[in-house]
Amino acid sequence: FFRFIAKPCAIKLGIQDSGPHRAQPNAILEKVFTSITKSPDGKRLEGLSKQLDWDVRKIQRWFRQRRNQDKPTTLTKFCESMWRFTFYLIIFFYGIRFLWTAPWFWDTRQCWYNYPFQPLTSRLYYYYISELAFYWSLMFSQFTDIKRKDFLIMFVHHLATIGLITFSYMNNMVRVGTLVLCLHDVSDFLLEAAKLANYAKYQRLCDAFFMLFGVVFIVTRLGIYPFWILNTTLFESWELIGPYPSWWLFNGLLVTLQVLHIIWSYLIVRTAYKALMRGKVSKDDRSDVESSSEEEDATSNSTKGVLSTSSNGSNRSNGHVASGQWTEE
Repeated sequence: FFRFIAKPCAIKLGIQDSGPHRAQPNAILEKVFTSITKSPDGKRLEGLSKQLDWDVRKIQRWFRQRRNQDKPTTLTKFCESMWRFTFYLIIFFYGIRFLWTAPWFWDTRQCWYNYPFQPLTSRLYYYYISELAFYWSLMFSQFTDIKRKDFLIMFVHHLATIGLITFSYMNNMVRVGTLVLCLHDVSDFLLEAAKLANYAKYQRLCDAFFMLFGVVFIVTRLGIYPFWILNTTLFESWELIGPYPSWWLFNGLLVTLQVLHIIWSYLIVRTAYKALMRGKVSKDDRSDVESSSEEEDATSNSTKGVLSTSSNGSNRSNGHVASGQWTEE
């Protein structure tokens, strides 16, 4: 996908395979960077300054540039986001097409009628297995991608998601599971679309996609999810089939997801507020590329959007993250 689809698209959009400025070769600093620390404290900086007869600020700039050398290029991040965008878009339309004719999509009480003796169709099976395989890939790639400030949150999220998919499949709770999966996919491809527009330097389109993503995310995760999904798993299931042994674990995982939804919704609202105050979406707090000087920081803040420097690797892509501040379920 990267070689034959994503990369040709990126090149056609003018995205070059070039990373940040490389730090000038220096054996002493390189040894400190690779064997001691990538972010020296003030005392070590002063010692290096005396040893090399360099200004402390120059040494700090060298370490920033050296750290940035290991970060993925814009082309790499574009390809990763395009892969996630493609998957999320296809799996969402597959899920919504499948659920449109499913009775439990219109009446959630159908999720529990005749449980656990409900048939597992081939379409439902492939839907589940595809989602599970994708989230396992996000889980593994998170450890090889750039570590971000929300690493722990994303790790918990992936664990909860994989746990829910596996647990619901083993216990044949696949009907309500399909509702959860489809609901989460609806906003994910919008975030990846915003990242793609940002990498291609279509800032207005990027901001528009991000704002649309924010609205859809909040409506689905803080509105539909608790009042539609949690309502049927917490109350309708209790009423129709009683407190089955796995009820507590299943709903515990679903509530964990809701807590993460609240955290991410707060971050999205904060970013949207900054956008309204400044006239554009602000620079991503999780940026994985550091400016080489204070002047560059100021320039970056005034010219780039929220997704300008990050990549959810997860979507390790995630990664994940992943270049926005919010990464996909």
